[in-house]
Amino acid sequence: MIVLGIILLIIGLLAAIPILVTLGVILIVIGLVLELMGMAGHAIGGRRHYY
Repeated sequence: MIVLGIILLIIGLLAAIPILVTLGVILIVIGLVLELMGMAGHAIGGRRHYY
């Protein structure tokens, strides 16, 4: 999810499409939150680890 966010962010910046930049930032933030929760040992969506 983080990688997809970075890709959308780069494409959005290069093509000057604001919606892709916004989606990219949102996906990066969500991916980082899920990653941090997974590292802390919390089960996310019924899964012990988020990959």
